Amino acid sequence: MKEITGRMNGADLRIGVVVSRFNELVTDRLLKGALDVLHRLGVPDDGVTVVHVPGSFEIPFAARKLASAGICDAVVCLGTLIRGETDHYEYLASQVTGALSRLALEQGVPITYGLITADTTEQAINRAGLKHGNKGAEAASAAVEMADLARQKLADG
Repeated sequence: MKEITGRMNGADLRIGVVVSRFNELVTDRLLKGALDVLHRLGVPDDGVTVVHVPGSFEIPFAARKLASAGICDAVVCLGTLIRGETDHYEYLASQVTGALSRLALEQGVPITYGLITADTTEQAINRAGLKHGNKGAEAASAAVEMADLARQKLADG
C-alpha cells in the first residue's frame, strides 16, 4: 500500500491570499490567523502575496488571476458572509463556493476555502479566532499541505 500525505513545510512555497474588505472586523482576524500560520510553517515573507478585494463576490476573480499567473503554489481565500434579511446571502455563498471549487480544478492549483458563512456577526467573530478556532488559519494550513501534495507525484503523467 502506498500512502501520500502533504507535509506541513512551507519553506519553499509561494502562497497567495485573497481577502475581502467587506465585514473587515472579521476578515482582518482571518487574515492575521492565516499569516501567522504561514509564518509558523516556514513560508518566507516574500513568498506571500496578499490581495485585498472589495467583497466575497470578487474573491474568485482575484484567485483566478493568482492561480493562472503561475506565481503561487496555492491560494487561500478569506471572506465573511453574514445572513441578512434577503436571499442575497444564499446567492453569494453558493456562487462563490462553486466558483472556487471549479477554479481549483480548472487551474490545477490548490485553492483553500477560508470563508465564513454565519447567521450573525457574533458567530462570524467566534469562527475567526474568538471561540471556535480561526478559519483563516485552517485555510492557510490546508494550503501548505495541499501545495506540497500537488508537488508530489500522485500518478503517472
